[in-house]
Amino acid sequence: MRAGNFSYVKADDIPDTVALFPLSAALLLPGGQMPLNIFEPRYLAMIDHALGSNRLVGMVQPSLTGEVSGLCEVGCLGRITTFAETGDGRYHITLTGVCRYRILEEINVRTPWRQAKIAPMLTDLEEPKGGEIDRAALLKAFRSFLEANGMETDWESVNRADNVTLVNALSMMSPYGPAEKQALLEATDLKARAETLVAITEIMLARHGENGSTLQ
Repeated sequence: MRAGNFSYVKADDIPDTVALFPLSAALLLPGGQMPLNIFEPRYLAMIDHALGSNRLVGMVQPSLTGEVSGLCEVGCLGRITTFAETGDGRYHITLTGVCRYRILEEINVRTPWRQAKIAPMLTDLEEPKGGEIDRAALLKAFRSFLEANGMETDWESVNRADNVTLVNALSMMSPYGPAEKQALLEATDLKARAETLVAITEIMLARHGENGSTLQ
């Protein structure tokens, strides 16, 4: 998996311990890009530290069960591939997804940001395979979503996108909640992620039809 100027190809390329950035309803997938506006002092310090070391940050959602300070077990490691200072104390960065990981244990640290020992999902480092997905069903669900919200898209670009780009981009940009985003993250493969995205969209469209609200 290439992210910016570095290629991650083996277990030794992934650190045992990573800085954690808990953020609800934020979905980063391997190969995807996530822009972030960093303004909290502890996370500004975390980014400073990451830029001076391995540039890696572990995106993860807070616990879906409401547990105080709890975290989801699975997150996605991202490399800082763009960085800019705003002039008013904030950072604008872009994380490029490297691989998903499972939290083994959170560790006690003196840093203001949280850290954990992780087990990376090394299959994510392999060259992504398009696989066999029901592209027609996915595009149908996407079109219905756009129509329900009065939105348009560049269909020429959508039709040109390969399966990996299409599924992951639609998953990351989807306006769904934390539980749905976590299900998309934890999908076992691209086919499962595409099927999960279609199922979630169809459920949301059905609810939209019942109450007349938008899906955003």
